[in-house]
Amino acid sequence: MATALAPHTVKHGQHIFFYNNIRTNQVLYSFTRTLNNNDALKQIPFLGKKTVPAKLRKDLWQPFAMVEFTNPLHGLVAYRKLREFRRLHETSYPLKVIRHKGTGPLLGTKKRGRALMDQKANSVADLAAVLLQQEQEPTAKQIQISDNRINHNNRLRKQKGDQNVWGRPVSARELSGVKGVKVRWANKLDAGFAKSWPRGVVHRNLMKNRHTAAFPAWPLHMQRRKRAGFLVPGKVARQRE
Repeated sequence: MATALAPHTVKHGQHIFFYNNIRTNQVLYSFTRTLNNNDALKQIPFLGKKTVPAKLRKDLWQPFAMVEFTNPLHGLVAYRKLREFRRLHETSYPLKVIRHKGTGPLLGTKKRGRALMDQKANSVADLAAVLLQQEQEPTAKQIQISDNRINHNNRLRKQKGDQNVWGRPVSARELSGVKGVKVRWANKLDAGFAKSWPRGVVHRNLMKNRHTAAFPAWPLHMQRRKRAGFLVPGKVARQRE
């Protein structure tokens, strides 16, 4: 008989999933393969009437990219920067974005909201910019600041004890480098929204299921399903007697 499979867990920060709305091109970032309704709605800003839905419709949100990091710390830093860059796109945009054909009169409230909701191209360009920043070696000032934070944290631990001090700073040297980073695309043409990418980044196709993002360990997952007797794409796994 077929046995139930344990859910595949992903290390927090090791993968970032990109979802876009097929109608408005709004973009959501997620650490998990499925979108959480409450967490996702917090990412959608109010740009006018009916720009923030009451709840997410899974048939309108589809994954278009997934980034895989070798170091989860790199993913956490990239996620924070992606959120910050998008906030700038939504609040500190040039006037040509909300003008008719770039130079005409200002758009109406509804069309202005539509223009600001279209963040798919910006999200791809932001991702490339974040990876280019991580590719560079940290400056002497950044290393000094991180070392000072580590020394201060060590002094607090000696004074108060490890149990009374929360968190541990990370050296700036550990947050640089893009070796082993993979970007998977549902449509590889979307990578053209960015002017350039780091040389160490590998671009691949995105294998996905309906309403969910790509499975990070797809070959291993399919082998487990085949052994358990579940269906696989294009074939029927015969149950072993």
